[in-house]
Amino acid sequence: MSKEKFQIEFSIKSTEKLLFSRLSTAGGLNEWFAENVKVNGKIFTFEWDGTEQEAEMIHKKDLKFVRFHWLDDEDEKSFFEFKINMDELTGELALIVTDFAESDEVDDAKELWETQITELKHILGS
Repeated sequence: MSKEKFQIEFSIKSTEKLLFSRLSTAGGLNEWFAENVKVNGKIFTFEWDGTEQEAEMIHKKDLKFVRFHWLDDEDEKSFFEFKINMDELTGELALIVTDFAESDEVDDAKELWETQITELKHILGS
């Protein structure tokens, strides 16, 4: 079964700098994404309930986006990405999450991201 790409957009009340640090650093990700995050070069190790999963940071543009690829994912083209979009007219900040999931698991994956981003918003006071 092939994976399906999906995107979810969230309105975030924060600065680009503060939000980007929560998306691209071990300390920032540790606050909302996983119970424990370690980084060694471009390899991030995420821990949930005693289980570790590794991802490589494959692209990063300061204050714009960061993209990771799970090392145990056989699909070389899949990734998860956090993109920051500032609306020039309103000054509102949006976080766009891009991810891949099996077609029958997309709804569950979206629900998981919504839970995670709710935690991020709480950390940011948003």
